[in-house]
Amino acid sequence: MSPDAQNQSRAFMPGTAHPLLRLVALRRIEVLTQAVVLLLAVAWLKIPLDLVPMVVVIALLAAINLFTRWRLDRGASAGDGQVFAHLAIDVGALGLLLYFAGGSTNPFVSLFLLPPTLAAAMLPARHAWAMAALTLAAYTFLVFWKLPLPPPQGDLAQFDALLARATGGATEHAIHSSGFALHVLGMWLNFVISVGVIAFFLTRMAAALKERERELAAIREAVLRDEQILSLGTLAAGAAHQLGTPLATMAVVIRELELNHADDGELHQDLRLLREQVDRCKQSISQILASAGQSRDESMRSMALDAYLQQLLDEWQLIRPHVPLSVAMRGEQPAPLIAADRTLEQAMLNLLDNAADANGASREALRFSASWDAEDCRIEILDTGPGLNAEARQRQGEPFFTTKAGSSERAGGLGIGLFLSNATLERLGGKVEL
Repeated sequence: MSPDAQNQSRAFMPGTAHPLLRLVALRRIEVLTQAVVLLLAVAWLKIPLDLVPMVVVIALLAAINLFTRWRLDRGASAGDGQVFAHLAIDVGALGLLLYFAGGSTNPFVSLFLLPPTLAAAMLPARHAWAMAALTLAAYTFLVFWKLPLPPPQGDLAQFDALLARATGGATEHAIHSSGFALHVLGMWLNFVISVGVIAFFLTRMAAALKERERELAAIREAVLRDEQILSLGTLAAGAAHQLGTPLATMAVVIRELELNHADDGELHQDLRLLREQVDRCKQSISQILASAGQSRDESMRSMALDAYLQQLLDEWQLIRPHVPLSVAMRGEQPAPLIAADRTLEQAMLNLLDNAADANGASREALRFSASWDAEDCRIEILDTGPGLNAEARQRQGEPFFTTKAGSSERAGGLGIGLFLSNATLERLGGKVEL
């Protein structure tokens, strides 16, 4: 339970990251792969490529990626249009690199399939079709306009021999002279890159979908719980209004009995206890009716945490005077202020009642301990009851589920105390653990 409500937000969460953030992560892999392939082509295969424009393209793509991540880290918004624009930049960069390396004859030309795939997964249909048209236009351009890919000057003898064995003994001279070995090597690298990118993206997308499903399930559960609380609140307000007259009648009768039997000390003591309980009921009903039209801020009051807890325990001892209670409170002084409304008070009283009921007829004291610092407060209520069985642990906190059996001294539970307490504490930033 937090003394002060704190709102925290994160622009991008694991599993639910914005599409542009995932695209930035993929582009890091793209830039690194392009640099490595270009280095291998020049250093190992010794292909005489026009390096300056190709290095400039890769450097610009890396700079755009760094700038985009910098903007996202500072909370910049990014709509579908921006995601589409960044995919278009990737298409343009790939097209420029391929233009200087053989165009449509380059085995890496099939990488044009990735941008439409990503657009279909992340963007609306119109953007996906537009991206498909853009990549088709880029591919078509490279069919007619390109710089031819120079033959490799490096030694591919070992790779040629391996390829010859794989193709059933085809002549190594024919394979090497036609550039077929280079094309097969490029196709293999292209397949490795495509599989890696698709696997990376799809696993991230699957994780995002699972996280989204969990969030939706939590939202549905919260909505259902709020509906149940609203229904209970409506019934409670109606019952409070209807109980006003019977309680007033009981108070009058008790007063008459006190006047008529003033000389009977034992009876007078019992009547006084009964009157206190009736007054307590009337006070609770008055609070329900009075707070029905109040907002949460209007019903709150600010108190020192230790004073609030002590007042709460004193009030509960008036309700359950025969239950022994051991109290231990420790924390920094002066104690922090807590903004506590009546719903928090009722939630704590419900938890104390549940612990007292679990104690049963045991004479061992109920133990209440509280510790706090400037930010958080931890409260433990320990009873000597038998604990919860497997079914009760699984269903704890469900409305109208109870483990309390009725007795001659106390009615059975309705199964809403823990439910309401948990809902109240979660609303205030805390939680209940059994």
